[in-house]
Amino acid sequence: MSAYSRLSTALTEGALSLPDGPVCLMRPPLDYDVNDLPQDRVTIQHTFKPDAAGWSNAGYPVTAVFSEAETAIVVVPRSKALAKSMIAEAASRAKLIVVDGNKTDGIDSLFKACRKILGDLPSITKNHGRIFWFEATDAFADWAAPAPAKGEHGYVTTAGVFSDGAVDAGSELLVANLPPKLPAHMADLGAGWGYLAGPVLQRDGVQTLDLIEAEALSLDCARQNVSDDRVNFLWEDATTYRPEKSYAGIIMNPPFHVGRNADPSLGRAFIASAAKMLAGHGKLWMVANRHLPYEQALSDAFRNVEKIAQNNAFKVFHATRPLR
Repeated sequence: MSAYSRLSTALTEGALSLPDGPVCLMRPPLDYDVNDLPQDRVTIQHTFKPDAAGWSNAGYPVTAVFSEAETAIVVVPRSKALAKSMIAEAASRAKLIVVDGNKTDGIDSLFKACRKILGDLPSITKNHGRIFWFEATDAFADWAAPAPAKGEHGYVTTAGVFSDGAVDAGSELLVANLPPKLPAHMADLGAGWGYLAGPVLQRDGVQTLDLIEAEALSLDCARQNVSDDRVNFLWEDATTYRPEKSYAGIIMNPPFHVGRNADPSLGRAFIASAAKMLAGHGKLWMVANRHLPYEQALSDAFRNVEKIAQNNAFKVFHATRPLR
């Protein structure tokens, strides 16, 4: 049984009935249970490239923005600020709003907050999570996410992006250990909101820089943080993307979480992908949390691997001569 079968339970047991008309399913992971939805009426709203591509390949229409609908189903993301903004948008644009999520993603605190505003609400708890629903309301207007704006660190960020309140310390360590001259054709895998781009573009020799980022919310911020004709912004999954022309250099601070769960295999996939994107003479600079076991993956993908810096939290690697 799917971990996300709370929706099917609510529908099949008669507790929840959807109105006629379109359904906008907001940010569902690929294993979300849609078996009991009217599939010819469902549109997927997603800004995360791997999930967006997966739903599209499964035959569903996919959009990066809210699709007009009678029913909006909010699948609670890890970011509480993003979850609240999704609820606000759904409540203002659909007749029926369904909120579904896991306890580990804060569904119970959202349920409590919604009940404080609306009063008692129908809900079902199952599979370490909760689903609840209510009708359209403007009561959540103050939950709407503000427009992307500069934070105290001087960069534009928004709800739901990695390290939105501060520059990531690992990225700072990586920047401090980049050489004064870098290869001409560069890429940043998992570029986020673009912090690494500025220091890279200041190095001698850089002619082009591709910012490759799977989360469109982050990439939109990067477009505001980076203004340089040498930069290309690519909404792509760094673990599967392949450029037409191999890169001479890659930098990266790869993610290592899927939801709230640490998953080193994601970083290993970034390493393998970087090796495939680089030319034979290509070079990789990578930062990672110190406890993550990436040494073997780097040795499997590159002939030469050197740890060039570390502190109590992070380590920086320089790898050359990819094995492809």
